[in-house]
Amino acid sequence: MTLADAAVPHARYGITRPEVEALLERGGEPRYRADQVWDALYRTREPLDAATNLPKTLRARLSTTLPLVLTERVARTSRDGATTKWLWSCGDGAQVETVLMEYPTRATVCVSSQAGCAMACSFCATGQGGFERHLESAEIVEQVMRAQHATARRVGNVVYMGMGEPLANYDAVWQSVEVLHDEVKLSARHLTISTVGVVPGIRRLADERLPVTLAVSLHAPNDALRDELVPLNRRYPIAEVLDAAADFAAARGRRVTFEYVCIGGVNDAPAQADQLGRLLASWPGVGGAHVNLIPLNPTAGFGGRRAHAGSVRQFAERLRAHRVHVTTRRNRGVDIDAACGQLRSRLPIPEPAARSATMAS
Repeated sequence: MTLADAAVPHARYGITRPEVEALLERGGEPRYRADQVWDALYRTREPLDAATNLPKTLRARLSTTLPLVLTERVARTSRDGATTKWLWSCGDGAQVETVLMEYPTRATVCVSSQAGCAMACSFCATGQGGFERHLESAEIVEQVMRAQHATARRVGNVVYMGMGEPLANYDAVWQSVEVLHDEVKLSARHLTISTVGVVPGIRRLADERLPVTLAVSLHAPNDALRDELVPLNRRYPIAEVLDAAADFAAARGRRVTFEYVCIGGVNDAPAQADQLGRLLASWPGVGGAHVNLIPLNPTAGFGGRRAHAGSVRQFAERLRAHRVHVTTRRNRGVDIDAACGQLRSRLPIPEPAARSATMAS
């Protein structure tokens, strides 16, 4: 009996270890092959068909029996060569994007958790495009593994900051977190889940077994403005979001990061910085509040402008005067629409801006 006879195709990064063992046993393979296959999937940082400790014929059968679920449509690399973005098609035609950011000794992957997004944040390209569907855990994990196969650097961080609201797809996202932690051996502290404020999801995270990092997209110092920028605020206002985040921090012993996109003339005024500072100065989270300022990235569907660099610096200084810890993000991949708020599945992408990437599968 061959593997092809032993089972119907199963998503490569959705199969469990017991299922791998049963599959190989039914295919007549020796028991030690299960360890080799599992290592090839998650530990060697190379694609399955490069696992030379497996017979070539077995690798060929596994490629059919354990197919990849994402098809590369376009890969683009930033001018500085440090950021790569992939546009994938899923089996049903849904499109998602993944970003790989490379540093001298490590790499970070930004994964999508949904095809599209229903949160409709006004400045975000994904929200402007609407919602298509949730991704499955196998589709999320495969994004990480395909990115790992494309770089010699170890992927040490995964951020759920791509397309979609991770906590609106909670079960699949958490299943992928467990796979990345338990099988890929990524530290839970290096797995960051970002949310625009899905309060029930934040509270569920506080009870999970893994102390992942939480990032809350705040973007405004008051409910009136946040209602305009982040429509979910009408359901979960700032006070409720901060309460949930504080409970998460207390339960996990972790500092929460508050993301704040700086939009010129909208939310970057000194008075707004003081309002945010007063709001977070008394926040009881572990280690105090941390705000990550993000200069707005351009998107076709939003007419706002990036806050001037001087305004961002002044905003940061005023927050520090309230004893709030502040960092300013260095946006990467803006030239390939890979930076914060720019991800949006779209075909075709103009050919001159695209490159063919050597993607391991």
